[in-house]
Amino acid sequence: MSEATLTGAEFKQQLRDGKPKLGLFVNSHSPTVAEQLASSGYDWLLVDTQHGPMGYEKLSAMLCAIANGGAKSMVRVAGYSDRAGIQQALDLGADGVLIPYINTAEEARQAVSCARYPMAGTRSVYFPQRSTNKAGLLGYVGNANKNIIVALQVETASCIENMAEIAAVPGVDILFLGQNDLCMSMGLYEKYEFPHMYTSPELGAATNTLIAEAQKNNVILGLFLFGTARVGEFLDKGFTFISIGNDLHHVLTQAGAYMKDLESITKDKGKDWAKRPSALV
Repeated sequence: MSEATLTGAEFKQQLRDGKPKLGLFVNSHSPTVAEQLASSGYDWLLVDTQHGPMGYEKLSAMLCAIANGGAKSMVRVAGYSDRAGIQQALDLGADGVLIPYINTAEEARQAVSCARYPMAGTRSVYFPQRSTNKAGLLGYVGNANKNIIVALQVETASCIENMAEIAAVPGVDILFLGQNDLCMSMGLYEKYEFPHMYTSPELGAATNTLIAEAQKNNVILGLFLFGTARVGEFLDKGFTFISIGNDLHHVLTQAGAYMKDLESITKDKGKDWAKRPSALV
């Protein structure tokens, strides 16, 4: 069974049962790129409207492209108060939303409320729309509260401080660790030379707090990584919903690999060639 044919409830249950779901963020506003990556074998793709330049019309095309490629689709919205963004993402057919910058249990409750229909939430019902096309109004709406994936981003010191209360909020499916912003929030970029903040005891303790509270409440653990080097480490810690970067990072790393090969080839052939100076690769 492909990821696209799994219900959201089945997808989440597999994650809770320990089956990894590996994916990628999409920051280019390109349906073509999204479709190619969705066809490449990733379990899920997340369209990042928080840090990407896509409006609702472009988001609509990108979600269609991901569905056509056979992956589950997520959308990162602006925040817990972004009711319009959450509504549009789900109405356009996204399988779930990632809501950044959660600091308190009350913010977590507001985020969940925007993504759930009454009586579990305050999401508005409307028909027809893409989300209702396959199962109809009642078929979609009646099952949406169990199928929609609600992920909250753990990326501030305040979130860690309030983790016991946040993890216990009903309707939270995934707690998604953002190590970059969490390190910033905890002052670790000032304390450690890059990249040692990512293996610091302070970040390790914060991560252990997240893991303990998530497991206590049967909440799925997710995180963002750049590359595959630490995937095994976090699988051992119980993380099953893992991103290994974004589409633009994929482009840069592959371009860097090709240029390294080209420098070696041209050197072997006695040709004077080197890549142009760049801070990116």
